[in-house]
Amino acid sequence: MYAERPSRLPYATAWRSETPPGGRPVRILPDGCLDLIWSSGRVFIAGPDTTAEVADAPPGTRTFGLRFAVGTGPAVLGAPADEFTDREVPLADLWHPADVRRLAEADDPLAALEAVAARRWRTPDRAMVAVATLARAARPVDAIAESCGLGLRQLHRRCTTTFGYGPKLLSRVLRLQRALGLARGGTPFAEVAVAAGYADQPHLARDVRALAGVPLRTLLAPRAGYPNRAGSPRADDRTAQPAGLSGANRSTPLPSGSSTTAYRWPQSASHGALAPG
Repeated sequence: MYAERPSRLPYATAWRSETPPGGRPVRILPDGCLDLIWSSGRVFIAGPDTTAEVADAPPGTRTFGLRFAVGTGPAVLGAPADEFTDREVPLADLWHPADVRRLAEADDPLAALEAVAARRWRTPDRAMVAVATLARAARPVDAIAESCGLGLRQLHRRCTTTFGYGPKLLSRVLRLQRALGLARGGTPFAEVAVAAGYADQPHLARDVRALAGVPLRTLLAPRAGYPNRAGSPRADDRTAQPAGLSGANRSTPLPSGSSTTAYRWPQSASHGALAPG
């Protein structure tokens, strides 16, 4: 079972999941996001992926997480994004062991994750917000650099520390998520290629396979897998997020072989905004 809601923090999504009996491994697609995760008493950071990974967990595994929108996580965690790229890093490697132990032993792991993130919250870098906005709009790298008043080397260096990879790969990852959203909405692949910013349909096919490891049609098959680490099913939840700071794409079906039903976390008064301290 998987559920999510807008976090009490800006530009973040709170999620929880439990692995069902008989569940199969899921394909996690790169989405540019970074997650702070509690799983069975272990607390770790799941960094931005450059290609898809296949993940598995024993039945009954309970997991809670905060998914930070593109470029917003490193400031909260206190380390550059490229330290987490394609990695799961124990939080104890960065924070004081006593602080991590309190999180690991929390009765309400998600509330504890949100509270500690709120205390460490920092406003996103406006220049990098602009970079993400332009990358999402499929602008060329040199045009992004010029628009942001940065040289190409400076742009690459700042993108690496903010997003976990350079502007070219960032654009490819965001383009992949845009293409998936269009394709899942029923747009023909040839039109998806044009609308998402690919040169043509063969370019779309090559890039999807390179990033996802399987063809686009496989990703669209019922119960094919998740587009992001948590497996969020929605495509349009951009609550309280400025342009460029979208969370992960949320338009995926459920994982292959899973009997889980994804659903929207019920809202209540306790799910209001939590002002970062």
